[in-house]
Amino acid sequence: MTLQQLNYVVKISETKSMNKAAKKLYVTQSALSSTIKALEDELGAQIFIRTNRGMVLTADGEKLLSYARQIVRLSDMISEDFSSERSKKRFSVSTQHYSFAVAAFVKLASELSLSSYELSVSETKTADIIENVRGLRSDLGIMYIDEFNRAPMMKTLKENELEFVPVVDCPVYVFISKDHPLAGKERISFEELSEYPCLAFDQGENNAFYFSEEVFSTKKYQQIIKTCDRATMIELMIGLNGYTLGSGILVNDVSDTRFVAVPFDSDDVMTIGYIHRRDLPLSDLAVRYLELLRAECEKKGASVTVLEKFSDLM
Repeated sequence: MTLQQLNYVVKISETKSMNKAAKKLYVTQSALSSTIKALEDELGAQIFIRTNRGMVLTADGEKLLSYARQIVRLSDMISEDFSSERSKKRFSVSTQHYSFAVAAFVKLASELSLSSYELSVSETKTADIIENVRGLRSDLGIMYIDEFNRAPMMKTLKENELEFVPVVDCPVYVFISKDHPLAGKERISFEELSEYPCLAFDQGENNAFYFSEEVFSTKKYQQIIKTCDRATMIELMIGLNGYTLGSGILVNDVSDTRFVAVPFDSDDVMTIGYIHRRDLPLSDLAVRYLELLRAECEKKGASVTVLEKFSDLM
């Protein structure tokens, strides 16, 4: 087994096409196919299946891909560290829809020479955050855990060789338009919200309650509207007097000023933190990003936590 073979496996899995992968790798399709066949013969297992949706990994292929990504990534890191002409350093964050996570990323980017770094940030579905960090497409994932989702989420993270580290504990807030009939209240209860539509971020096929970005996802709502992005959710808040439940940590530089966060009438707490690969150390960029993330939370009055990791559930 060679590094080249593993790199080929990663590229085919990304493109889902032998032809596209061959072009990206600058090899002929026949050479690529024969290399993968040789690897399959060596391992005694089929790696890909050709379908009408392209090249799909088998169960053995998925297992191999997990190792291949780690090895290829580590090889890239070694090359970057010892190359006489250093290539761009990469850093990526996947996050639930948190303006403070984006604000911290903006501050990190402003500290760096962008000609020397390749940076990316993605607000996305919870399952995608887990997969991105597991597959080394993201260095960190920003998400929350609470009493409702903690046990199943920790089990999922453990199965994916990921670790959750708390950053901030915060009470639950109701996000509503600044012109909403309830916007002037000191606290808002579930009963007061019953006549308004609940807004939630769509989790796609992974609709289990513990993947939800909103707390109290197991509650039955009379009206619920799902969307995929923060901008659309804000428009729904304004146009329909909709609401969603979240951390209440707002960043004026990033957040839309047309909505407000009002304390929810509950003692429940959200623990927002980051996930990372348990078997890999944090990079210097990841450490700096987390410093900026904590600073954003502290600046907005959130109580940054130094809680122990949830080791009892890992």
